[in-house]
Amino acid sequence: MREQARTEIENPRIDYGIIFSVMMLALIGLASIYVAAVHDKSSVNVTKMVAVQLLWYVVGIGIILIVMQFDTEQLWKIAPYAYGLGIFLMFVILFLYSRAYYVQTGAKSWFAIGPFTFQPSEVMKPAFILMAARVVMTHNTHHHVHDVKNDFILIGKLVLWTLPIIISLHFQNDLGTTLVFLAILAGIILVSGITWKILVPVFTGAAVIGTSAIVLVATDGGRSLLEKIGFHAYQFARIDTWLHPANDTSNNGYQLWQSMKAIGSGQVFGKGFNVSQVYVPVRESDMIFSVIGENFGFIGATILILLYFLLIYQMIRVTFDTKNEFYAYISTGVIMMVLFHVFENIGMNIGLLPLTGIPLPFISQGGSSLIGNLIGVGLIMSMRFHYKSYMFSADSESFH
Repeated sequence: MREQARTEIENPRIDYGIIFSVMMLALIGLASIYVAAVHDKSSVNVTKMVAVQLLWYVVGIGIILIVMQFDTEQLWKIAPYAYGLGIFLMFVILFLYSRAYYVQTGAKSWFAIGPFTFQPSEVMKPAFILMAARVVMTHNTHHHVHDVKNDFILIGKLVLWTLPIIISLHFQNDLGTTLVFLAILAGIILVSGITWKILVPVFTGAAVIGTSAIVLVATDGGRSLLEKIGFHAYQFARIDTWLHPANDTSNNGYQLWQSMKAIGSGQVFGKGFNVSQVYVPVRESDMIFSVIGENFGFIGATILILLYFLLIYQMIRVTFDTKNEFYAYISTGVIMMVLFHVFENIGMNIGLLPLTGIPLPFISQGGSSLIGNLIGVGLIMSMRFHYKSYMFSADSESFH
């Protein structure tokens, strides 16, 4: 028993490295939201905004503790139910969406009950990750040989499970979240064992489509075609802002231009905590990175990015330690979800990518996004929790 206790101390079931990374990101987020709220010209209640975000963190910690209790067999069983509930909410939102938020954002993505708002697509992300991991695992169990035929069948299955989500997001007018789900899908496909004979043409085709899309939005004829298939004026405005941020610094491009000015004004070391001389509208959510750039400069922004890389590294390490194929697909989905959010949010804040309304994980203000990301953290931590539990029970049996 002493040996068991010593092993548990040396190899704890709780991954404190992941907890440390998320906790540091949370502290940075709360501080940044405070700064954004203090300097917001719309007279927001600073204490309330920070307190609500802190409350969401508390709720998220509770959810992590719950998710950690599910082992691989239980996650396997609940995956279809979580996916089904998520799809139900994704289509219900098309009829019960908040009209006020639709006027503000142009997207039908939020439920609103009094002061409480909820975005079902955010919690759909971990549900989709679980279902996609189950689909890949089931397929690979029945098809041990990865040939072109079997792999195309697998891709077809994953696309079919993704299609209802994409259709719902299309009618919600939420292109940014659509891109997140496509990134998760691409990551899981990449690690599913599919032959390079398919992967190379597929990813080459995706690159061609992406390039063609940029060409289409940059030409009048292309825009006419995109309008016919469902693109909206606000989406074109975001593209124009991205391509030519200096051409419209007072209307659609104002938020991006101010964000770039704020980040640039921070220079190397920043202006110091709670110093905001450049006004950025609604910076507590999608533009929160501008607060970090202005207050802490290049050094602070670099530390933030390194924290994200540390978190991703720890997630990858847990995956390799557990050596469980089902967990590997889940962790890939979670990692792609976090990475894409970080890449897209920081990219759009500095003008490298178009504005898409993607929040910065664990930092941007908003409960739905935070809960979705913390569920992902809970899934990763459950791997370590139950892997070590299995090891200890096996050791205990060896002592009897």
